Amino acid sequence: MFRSLAGLNYRIWAAGAIVSNVGTWMQRTAQDWIVLTQLTHNNAAAVGFVMALQFGPQLLLLPVTGWAADRLDRRKLLMATQAAMGTLGLGLGILTVTGVVQLWHVYVFALLLGCVAAFDAPARQTFVSELVAGPNLSNAVALNSASFNVARLIGPAVAGLLTAVVGAGWVFLINAATFGAVLLSLKFLRTDKFFRTDRAGKKRGGLVEGFRYVRRRPDIMVILVMVFLIGTFGLNFPIFISTMSVSVFHKGAGEFGLLSSIMAIGSVVGALLSARRERPRVSLLFAGAAFFGFGCAVAAVMPEYWLFALALIIIGISSQTLMTTANGTVQMTTDPQLRGRVMAIYMAIFMGGTPIGAPIVGWVADTFGPRWALGVGAASGFAAALVGVFYLVKYRNLRLRVQAWRPRFTLDAREEVREELAESEATAARAS
Repeated sequence: MFRSLAGLNYRIWAAGAIVSNVGTWMQRTAQDWIVLTQLTHNNAAAVGFVMALQFGPQLLLLPVTGWAADRLDRRKLLMATQAAMGTLGLGLGILTVTGVVQLWHVYVFALLLGCVAAFDAPARQTFVSELVAGPNLSNAVALNSASFNVARLIGPAVAGLLTAVVGAGWVFLINAATFGAVLLSLKFLRTDKFFRTDRAGKKRGGLVEGFRYVRRRPDIMVILVMVFLIGTFGLNFPIFISTMSVSVFHKGAGEFGLLSSIMAIGSVVGALLSARRERPRVSLLFAGAAFFGFGCAVAAVMPEYWLFALALIIIGISSQTLMTTANGTVQMTTDPQLRGRVMAIYMAIFMGGTPIGAPIVGWVADTFGPRWALGVGAASGFAAALVGVFYLVKYRNLRLRVQAWRPRFTLDAREEVREELAESEATAARAS
């Protein structure tokens, strides 16, 4: 399960990343809380707008960020982006501690953070392939997700407590300090031990080459569609959790932070289960999407705070299984020279749909109630699962046979899919 940690470079990177991830989750929690309760009067649409500003640049800057991840030194690029994000956290913390912060300040900092994160995300995702050899790449991707969600387990609970005791401003300042950990880890990496691949040359460096590559890969296309549906309308947890906590269960900052941490329990379990597998399996994508829809539907009808919290564990397991499998599949089956651009497309669709979905989900929460907003999330999961079934029927020859009143599914790969999978395995072998 932890075989990627055998490498010194990955251990150094993982140690710095988990500290920084804890700070990131602390800031997200405190930011959502002050927008919802201090800078507005329980306005879920404002929380959605902050999310839109923070994740929108992933889509708008896609051509440039993909090019940067493929052509620039990823270690140096990450040092620049991490330092910039730490500086932004410091600025927002100073404004909040001094008591002068206003809603438009949060909007501006969210937009600036989104611009920096647009460059950081594809570089960070593909940087793992320079730290870990090809056969262990899937495990490293899953452990990255586990680390991110262990931080999600700790960060919101700590942020909720600190926000209640000393205020959100100090949470932002602590987050700024945590970026020092990942900067130190980047500095101490052994660059002579990197698993480097040739950078994209001019012939393959066109900005549209990544789109052309994805268009030729129906397996990646279906993953992107599923990720878009759930990332846009389903993964709006700041809205779901904050509005349910405040408007339905009438809880404070501590209980709000605790809910995010409880959901992270499921996310950690999902990531660790993914880390046990040698290779990501496509069937887990469809199962994860269906169970995500089921989890959101169950959470929407829970009458009590603790029952709602238990339902969040189902959402955490299913969403993490889906996203870890999708990330690992795309990375392991993509040509290494195009991996940065393809991952930039993946991250843009994963996060770039938020400017569309978050305001809509926030409006639904304000107009019809938080439970209906969770219903939108449930619908996104079921829709993504149906997309997966359509792919299996068209490309994998999925059929339903009724035999002795017992339905039975059969799945046979067509010749074109066999060739596609063989090409994917050859690409993964070259990457190692």
